[in-house]
Amino acid sequence: MSKVLIIEDHNDIRENVVEILTLSGYTVFQANNGKVGVESAIFNMPDIILCDIMMPELDGYGVLYLLNKNPATSTIPFIFITAKSERPDLRKAMEMGADDYLTKPFDDIELLQAIESRLNKKKVEQEFYKDTIGTNVTGSSSKEGIAELKKIIDTHARRPFKKNQVIHYEGDRAVGIYLVISGKIKTVKMAEDGRELMTGIYQCNDFLGINTILCHATFTDTATAIEDSELCFFPKEQFEELIKLYPDVAEKFIKILSNEIRSKDTHLLLIAYQSVRKRVAESLLKIFIFEDEVQGNSIKITRDDLAAMSGTAPETVSRTLTEFRNEGLIEKKGSYIVVLDYNKISRMKN
Repeated sequence: MSKVLIIEDHNDIRENVVEILTLSGYTVFQANNGKVGVESAIFNMPDIILCDIMMPELDGYGVLYLLNKNPATSTIPFIFITAKSERPDLRKAMEMGADDYLTKPFDDIELLQAIESRLNKKKVEQEFYKDTIGTNVTGSSSKEGIAELKKIIDTHARRPFKKNQVIHYEGDRAVGIYLVISGKIKTVKMAEDGRELMTGIYQCNDFLGINTILCHATFTDTATAIEDSELCFFPKEQFEELIKLYPDVAEKFIKILSNEIRSKDTHLLLIAYQSVRKRVAESLLKIFIFEDEVQGNSIKITRDDLAAMSGTAPETVSRTLTEFRNEGLIEKKGSYIVVLDYNKISRMKN
């Protein structure tokens, strides 16, 4: 039976969540402020934590910060429940390490689906590491590898790529991996009907090409700079040597690869089973949270790139955006899309 900790200062909301989760078979612990919540998390070691942001004693950001500093609680899935739906708040939450967020008001199904999804992902991740970590016990046992990796990054030459310049083509042989120093890179795969399917967006501090190097294969997609970017290149031999010598570097890249696989699995399921409206809504939200160059609530993306992200035709994206505009969800200003009602778009993707 999974254990859930709910940290919420609003009595009615907290009691309602406790009732729903108890009826659903969860063991539930509750706290009415952040300080009590941290103490409860350490004492009870729940399987997942739900936490409000605005609270007395200690706010949700402080709760997440303290739990992340404690090795015993740092891996517990953490979901923010909040009425704060502005992009800076959401991005801050995700950058601090939150696994998900629910915007108030949310219904019973949204709550249960969010919890089940995070618990299932943690179970898969634990099984994955159980099968992989531990088999690589040779080499240095110290934590020197990450320091060595940082040293290599600092001393390696950076290569500039202009907007729309190709980094590698589908079918090219992989001779190394790239680290994005600045800018943004997209990877796309061409469908049989000629449409592009965007398989990933890589930003500052993201590694590009790990899965291809590790399986000794050719690239299955084409990587192109979305904007002027700067990348650092690691030859295949150097990358493999780092992994062999330093277990901490191997663990870091296993985590990166695992997260990348999970993200792509989620994206493929979205394309396969969700409606066009939900796919476009999901793509808009993804850009809204993680895009660096948001002006207010405005995001900049081309129709073709939005179509590639959502797995549909550009013409269909145009019709869907027109529907969103007519419903008062967005507003189009030249090449920018202004998000007018984040909460409604967020609910649309569920």
